[in-house]
Amino acid sequence: MTVSRLREIPGIGVDAVGDAADAAADPALLRLENLDTDIRPPAVALEITRAAVDRDEANSYLPFQGHRSLREAAAAHVGRISGRPYDPATECVSVAGGLNGVLNTLLATVEPGREVVLCDPIYAGLVNRVRLAGGIPRFVPAQPTPEGWTVDPERLAAAVGPATAAVLMMGPAMPTGLVLDDAHWSALAAACERHDAWLIYDAAMERIRFDGRPPSHPAAHEGLAGRTITVGSASKELRMIGWRVGWVAGPAEILADIRLVGLTNVVCQVGLAQEAVAAALSAPDADADVAAATAEWGRRCRTVLAQLADYPVVRPHGGWSLLVDTRPLGLSPAELSRLLFERGRVAATPMDGWGPAGASYLRIVFANEPVQRLADLRDRFRRAIG
Repeated sequence: MTVSRLREIPGIGVDAVGDAADAAADPALLRLENLDTDIRPPAVALEITRAAVDRDEANSYLPFQGHRSLREAAAAHVGRISGRPYDPATECVSVAGGLNGVLNTLLATVEPGREVVLCDPIYAGLVNRVRLAGGIPRFVPAQPTPEGWTVDPERLAAAVGPATAAVLMMGPAMPTGLVLDDAHWSALAAACERHDAWLIYDAAMERIRFDGRPPSHPAAHEGLAGRTITVGSASKELRMIGWRVGWVAGPAEILADIRLVGLTNVVCQVGLAQEAVAAALSAPDADADVAAATAEWGRRCRTVLAQLADYPVVRPHGGWSLLVDTRPLGLSPAELSRLLFERGRVAATPMDGWGPAGASYLRIVFANEPVQRLADLRDRFRRAIG
């Protein structure tokens, strides 16, 4: 590496496996490596995107902080879920996808050398952005159980200390499907207050829960309302991956800094996409649309769990993916990934770099293959490793 900021930033693995799968061009290959989905975006979003191609104002940098309609829709969306109103003019800004929002927020809140608390395992893209911003990841291990992943609220709160700049949480989390609840927010509220730390909440998948419960939003907790910065995205719940539109909502004083970082970083969002995302967020059937998609992802998840019942798989509570513990199989995640690709015709990503515990797991994405295609996953595993 030629610059020090990249020394501890590896790739995310998905790119390598995805490139190999694309190069294979094999229709029999199960694509379980990348966080895509074949479930179509909302119809209103497709319609408005097509119309935007012919609108001159959609082909513009302006306004840099995002179209007013998008900021109004995003602020209303976050406010409805959190129970706290947000001013679209001063407390919400549009970003070029959720991870752009995460990086902008980290750059606005984390001094180099300060710590950022994360659960482990966690998406490598979040870890890498903490490091790119000059922060030091502090990992709190989540525990796999027969019912799914858990993280102790008090242990999470204990990780917040004098060196902490922010706590970066996602729920359901990638890649585990870990869901956080009011007990976690209550524990974190006192710790963040004591050490003057921000809570950055990645809400990209918050409604994709398999228990039928509504999201548990940290800003709904009185002790965190003034400390929570919510980063949302159209990519997961709305399935608008290629639109590259997200939003950040939070207290006005920090949003001014996040807006400034955005002007200095990506500058603006995809003009053709913003009105479509606004319409999808605010449509009368928006919740029903997400619920229907979640029900289908839940069916696919249950199919994978049934197919791999004889293997060390950890149940997710939501999201698009689950993990296989490769240690009982006597294999590294990279070895299992290779065997599945070569013998089972399954593309799946090893979790190296996805937090310290990631080195023990292989990720299975169940969002992009229909139930019928997943129905022989057991046989594919057997062909690969017996």
